[in-house]
Amino acid sequence: MSKSLKRVEAALAAAGTETEIREVGQARTAQEAADAAGVSVDQIVKSIIFRGEESGHVVLFLTAGGNRVSAAKASAVAGQPLGKADAELIRAETGFAIGGVSPVGHLTPVRSYWDPRLDGFFEIWAAAGTPRHIFRSTPAELKRITGAVPADFTE
Repeated sequence: MSKSLKRVEAALAAAGTETEIREVGQARTAQEAADAAGVSVDQIVKSIIFRGEESGHVVLFLTAGGNRVSAAKASAVAGQPLGKADAELIRAETGFAIGGVSPVGHLTPVRSYWDPRLDGFFEIWAAAGTPRHIFRSTPAELKRITGAVPADFTE
C-alpha cells in the first residue's frame, strides 16, 4: 500500500470517519472516477490547487467534477493573486502527486474552499491519495474534516 493512501486512511480514521476506499484501476479524471464509482461526474470532488502568489503556499479548491474553477473568482476568494502550482510544490505541501491529490491527509495545513454544488448530493467521492483510489463521503462530513470554506469560485 502506498504511503499516500496510508496517510489518507489515517486522516479519515483520526477524524472519526468510516468510509469506503475503492481501488478503481485508473481515475485521473473526474469522469473516470465517476464511472468507477457509478455516480454522476458532479459527485466527484476535484482537488484543484493553485499557488498563492503572496503566500507562496498552495490553496485548495474542492469542486464538483463537472465544474471549472475561475482563476479570477478563486483569487478573490483567497484574497491574493493565484498562479499555477507546479508538481514539486504540490507534492511538498500536500504529499500527493498530481492526479491523486486528496482533500485530506496533507503534509502541511492547506487552506481549502468548498464548491456549494457538492452540497446537492447525498454521496460524493474524492481522490484517496493515488490516481487509483477514491473514497466515499457525504458533503457535510467532508466539509467538517477538511475545514473547507464554502465560496463561489466556479465559472
